Amino acid sequence: MSTLTDLPREVRGVMIPVTGGRVLLPNATVAEVITYSNPEPVAGAPAWLLGRQSWRGWRVPLFSFSVLAGLSDGEGTDNARVAVLKALEGHPKLPFIGLLTQGFPRLTTISPDILIPSGDDQPTPAGVREQVMVRDDLAFIPDLAQVEDMVQEALSKAA
Repeated sequence: MSTLTDLPREVRGVMIPVTGGRVLLPNATVAEVITYSNPEPVAGAPAWLLGRQSWRGWRVPLFSFSVLAGLSDGEGTDNARVAVLKALEGHPKLPFIGLLTQGFPRLTTISPDILIPSGDDQPTPAGVREQVMVRDDLAFIPDLAQVEDMVQEALSKAA
């Protein structure tokens, strides 16, 4: 049986730039970062679901975290990349989802002494678990389970 002292003191993370902020994820969640190409549109999808991006034989749903969370009305694609994330909810037809990024994600080491809750008592936006400060950067920790469920629901309505 593990105890709190058995937990790792540091976790490898990745800071992903998005319009209006950064998304913080465990590095193990990111399968690959690929070049953005125009996604295949999904008819009737909400504005945050940008379409499907081809990746290694999969048609990965691509979403804008900034639009989903209300940080921005839209995102540019000039220097965009796609962070292909491993889906955690076990939807059989949704093993991966794509997150639109504004440039290259940055690896970082996360430890309790540099991860500080933002102290903001405002309700968290859709798709956000928590806002935190990582060193001097404000970052959003996404609620990936909620995001995956929202993507799945949007895709099923569009089908």
